Amino acid sequence: MLLENSIVKIRPLQIEDVDAIYEVAKYPEIWTHMSINVDCKEDALKYVESALKIKETGTEIPLVIIDVKTNTIIGSTKLMDIDQKHKRGEIGFTWLTPSYWRTSINTNCKYLLLSYCFEVLGWHRVQIKTDHENIRSQKAIERIGAKKEGILRNHMIRKDGTIRHTVMFSITNDEWPQTKSYMEQLLK
Repeated sequence: MLLENSIVKIRPLQIEDVDAIYEVAKYPEIWTHMSINVDCKEDALKYVESALKIKETGTEIPLVIIDVKTNTIIGSTKLMDIDQKHKRGEIGFTWLTPSYWRTSINTNCKYLLLSYCFEVLGWHRVQIKTDHENIRSQKAIERIGAKKEGILRNHMIRKDGTIRHTVMFSITNDEWPQTKSYMEQLLK
């Protein structure tokens, strides 16, 4: 699997990516709303090894996000919660190094992933979820045309022990043609 346009390239995560992941992931602000921290190279190694181990189950596909202009890894994302029987999954655990926040990278990344999910994998539903306190992420998800479905209350326990409510969004295969057209306008 290789997804690419003139802005971003997405490919499967590999064990050889540990050093590059560490270099772009060592910023604490990335992990504020995430379930892990990457504070040292050992954390990056655990992150990559864990993702590759879960990949073996067939329920997740960990990916790296590459800036086409520099050909360097700038973040990561996953296709996760994959359910082949019901033709659904999730785009999640997406993060970018802070210098790429508020750029077109995330929109391009989501466009490529959604196109792959609906047009290649034939999924009926793609969900995206985020922490109820992560307003920046919620706005980004809404901006690409995903529909807010609701809030799963007391859904998770954060790494600091506090309770997280999860805001759920989705796009269905029936909505994809219109959402795709809308997203293509954002990419211009």
